[in-house]
Amino acid sequence: MLRGSSLAPSFNRNSPLFSFFVQMPLLSVFRNSSLAFHRPLLHYHSYLFAKPVRDIQAYDLPMDRRAHLCCSALSTTPKVHESSALAMDKVSNKSKRKARQESPEGVLKLKLDMCSKHGDVVQALHLYDEARTNGVQLNQHHYSVLLYLCSSGSSVKLNGNVVDANASSLYYKRGFEIFQQMIIDKVAPSEATFTNAARLALALEDPEMAFDLVKQMKGFNILPKLRSYGPALFGFCSKGMADRAYEVDAHMAESGVMPEEPELSALLKLSADVKRADKVYDTLHRLRAIIRQVTDSTLGIIEDWFNSEDASKIGEENWDTSKVRKGILMGGGGWHGQGWLGSGQWRAVRTQIDEKGGCHSCGEKLVCIDIDPRETENFATSLSNLACQREEWLQQHGPFDAVVDGANLGLVNQRTFSFYQLNSVVGKLREMSPSKRLPLIILHKRRVTGGPATNPKNKMLLEFWKKSGALYTTPAGSNDDWYWLYAAVTCNCLLVTNDEMRDHLFQLLGTSFFPRWKEKHQVRISVSRSGLTLQMPPPYSIVIQESENGSWHVPTIAGDDLETPRQWLCATRAKNKVIPF
Repeated sequence: MLRGSSLAPSFNRNSPLFSFFVQMPLLSVFRNSSLAFHRPLLHYHSYLFAKPVRDIQAYDLPMDRRAHLCCSALSTTPKVHESSALAMDKVSNKSKRKARQESPEGVLKLKLDMCSKHGDVVQALHLYDEARTNGVQLNQHHYSVLLYLCSSGSSVKLNGNVVDANASSLYYKRGFEIFQQMIIDKVAPSEATFTNAARLALALEDPEMAFDLVKQMKGFNILPKLRSYGPALFGFCSKGMADRAYEVDAHMAESGVMPEEPELSALLKLSADVKRADKVYDTLHRLRAIIRQVTDSTLGIIEDWFNSEDASKIGEENWDTSKVRKGILMGGGGWHGQGWLGSGQWRAVRTQIDEKGGCHSCGEKLVCIDIDPRETENFATSLSNLACQREEWLQQHGPFDAVVDGANLGLVNQRTFSFYQLNSVVGKLREMSPSKRLPLIILHKRRVTGGPATNPKNKMLLEFWKKSGALYTTPAGSNDDWYWLYAAVTCNCLLVTNDEMRDHLFQLLGTSFFPRWKEKHQVRISVSRSGLTLQMPPPYSIVIQESENGSWHVPTIAGDDLETPRQWLCATRAKNKVIPF
């Protein structure tokens, strides 16, 4: 997709292409109206989008009538044997599915999906024109695929070769034609429809249209997604239209859409370019709260800001020390949020942090940011639906100093499950425990009933763990992950696993608390010729930190291996006030 490319055709209000769309007719989609309205594309919402959703979608389609007749017929059909009815339904559903696949609409869907897979916009447009000629009724899926391919622009292919920007403009134009035809055909748009139309607007360098399209989604009771806002936000940012970009950002917040690093990075660069130091400051804190660690490209934008002349002119020389410290205390440490502190030129260098949290460049020690106990309690409560009988079991046998993901640790650097390795981890944790008690070991039922578990020595080990109240066996068909996570959060203890906890199960948690909790509680193991080593949580938080003397430390994303040096940006001022202790 072209973002602000000079190769993309102009689509401003004075351009020939804009005039083309303004002159194109749009038919009214009011249910009982036979009138045709001639309105500009950009303003079709003035009569269409204002219509209540129930009126717009209450079409008298033949399929609806057929469904009604089928329901009436079924209501008068005598009852048949249940098994016979199920068999008939199965045959009937199979026949219906085959009929749908072999229908002109089904064949078109299959062919368009193949075009989407191979990025073949030329063939897709040919199929569209052919379908229109033959009177094939296109549905929402057909239109979504077509709009996606047209909006892909410079990434589509023709005969195996990437299409150039000039040729892409033709597909952008066709995309808007198809979008308009979708409205004429009274096909209810989806979030993907609006998003792809917004991408077409961005490709034609019209972020205003892209934003307008997003704002109309609510008229159809469609919730915008993050990708829906991208075209408008990135379009305004590339054009340096700061106020409009901030407006898009505010609209995202109102819609409950959380930005990610690309969006915040674009806003950060824009704010730096237009010399909005207050917005730079706010965006850095949003990166701290939402992203925590940044990619190298975002780090470059932050580094450029601190090295700029504008940054050197901003800052308080005499600030209220007590107010800053109060801000740090209220925030749990690692930031104060009181604005830029100090004066003069910044010194921004890339460096590393030692194992104790000391910066190799400025010598400042990073802090371990506290987690509000109420957040931990609320998070544990949110997991209570996973508890079932586990809560009672934990109350009877807990609390524990550590929880062990047995299946994961028994397979680290092993071809088959190793009880010996698992027991080595358990032994080390017991030695570290203040109470010298065993950690809680979570193992799936199949791990304790078959395979290596049948070995006599392993049987004795399992029996010892059971008698000690240190083994919890998860039932067949369950997922171990939920068990050890629930136990570790409930006990507020260490969690020993090399699992990165990035799959969809953990994404369902939908909370910013989880990565913070994980950083402070997860213990990993490494196995080498010299033996087994426990990698304890770092004594400092790997997150953007703002110190009470005004300096900044920004970490890059470097994976979770603590042995791999992580690069940090250290930004300090020579004239920063020294805070007495």
